[in-house]
Amino acid sequence: MTAFRFTALATLLMLAAYFWTSVLVGRARGTYGVKAPAVTGHEMFDRAYRCQMNTVEQMLQMLPALWLMAVWVGDTWAGLTGLVWVAGRILYVTSYMADPAKRGPGFILTVLPFATAWTASLVAVLMTFAR
Repeated sequence: MTAFRFTALATLLMLAAYFWTSVLVGRARGTYGVKAPAVTGHEMFDRAYRCQMNTVEQMLQMLPALWLMAVWVGDTWAGLTGLVWVAGRILYVTSYMADPAKRGPGFILTVLPFATAWTASLVAVLMTFAR
């Protein structure tokens, strides 16, 4: 069995970051009186909710790309790429909650690791056809 310990750790941290956004939404519901099933209300709730939903959207593409990178490129590189993604998510969420107009750097630190994992995986797979 091949151990993908760095990729697994990055995946666990990604899930922890997602859970954190879920906690932010729950707290915002209570603080600002936004009753379920409503998904809009107070601006700060809306920000927390958008951070959570954007994280889901980003994870949906990042997780397969990350694991393909682990298999086709290597665990260490995939793990590092995943850690950058987590750092980007943290920056994105904290920036968005403070001022949505300043979310750009966090967004870039989320998109670049995805693009890296996807591109590296694609190149590695395509190279097998050239042999």
